[in-house]
Amino acid sequence: MTAVADRQPIATRSVSTVLRAYLSLTKPRIVELLLVTTLPTMMLAAGRFPSLLLVLATLGGGALAAGAANALNCYFDRDIDGLMHRTEGRPLPSQVITPRAALTFGLVLTVVSTALLAWATTPLAAALSLGAIGWYVFVYTLWLKRRTHHSTVVGGVAGAAPVLIGWAAVTGDLSWRAGVLFAVVFFWQPPHFWALAMRFRADYARADVPMLPVVAETVSVTRQIVAYTVVTVAVSMLLWPLGSWPLYPVLAGLAGAWFIWKSITLARRARSGEDLSPMRLFHVSISYLTLVFLGVAGDVLLDLLG
Repeated sequence: MTAVADRQPIATRSVSTVLRAYLSLTKPRIVELLLVTTLPTMMLAAGRFPSLLLVLATLGGGALAAGAANALNCYFDRDIDGLMHRTEGRPLPSQVITPRAALTFGLVLTVVSTALLAWATTPLAAALSLGAIGWYVFVYTLWLKRRTHHSTVVGGVAGAAPVLIGWAAVTGDLSWRAGVLFAVVFFWQPPHFWALAMRFRADYARADVPMLPVVAETVSVTRQIVAYTVVTVAVSMLLWPLGSWPLYPVLAGLAGAWFIWKSITLARRARSGEDLSPMRLFHVSISYLTLVFLGVAGDVLLDLLG
């Protein structure tokens, strides 16, 4: 980690640098992935493309809420972020933004996102959003992350919440189909994140963060990845008898077979001692989730055209 004395003082940072740093606090790539699941869910809940105002308010509020959770996570994890090569360039370890400013930013985003969703969507959507922020910050970041490898699984509740928020924004309540989509994202997160954690295992070990690849043998980790992948795909197919067809079962089935095959390939490499290349599975997992939710949206559009 670069010594503080070697860093440029905060006062000399340009406005554009500081603005980019604030954006970085929200972890926009993660936010993008969350939003990919929200719009198709809203379309399924409405049976059509919802009103543009509702879509913009829900996606905007959801993005701000996810950004709030990520900014607060960066505030509380600034010490371990500075110990890991993957995260040492983040705004707080690199001193582009002060901790107080990051905390204030996260709290402001929390208030604004909750108010926007409450005003423009439904009280349930706003409550679910606020609950997801609280779960990610207090349950995952502050309670579990530095104590147990189960943090990834339990913390997945927050990561899957955008599905429920999107459904509630349209209907004001929840349903079995919303529950299935929530379960898909929930079970998808462990193999997705464990693949990333395998790639950066040394970083997590250096920071003394007990992610599964740090505390368990590689073969055991890959077996659990396969198990969660199979469960993810199996759960995803429950949406078919609940009314999502004909495109959804084809896309979800083919993408699921690809996802399972890649997870099995990773496990085989672990057993044989080959180069694991876990980031291949990481990228496949992103493609899988995207295809599943494209299937959700595609069937809604096909139904409208039919």
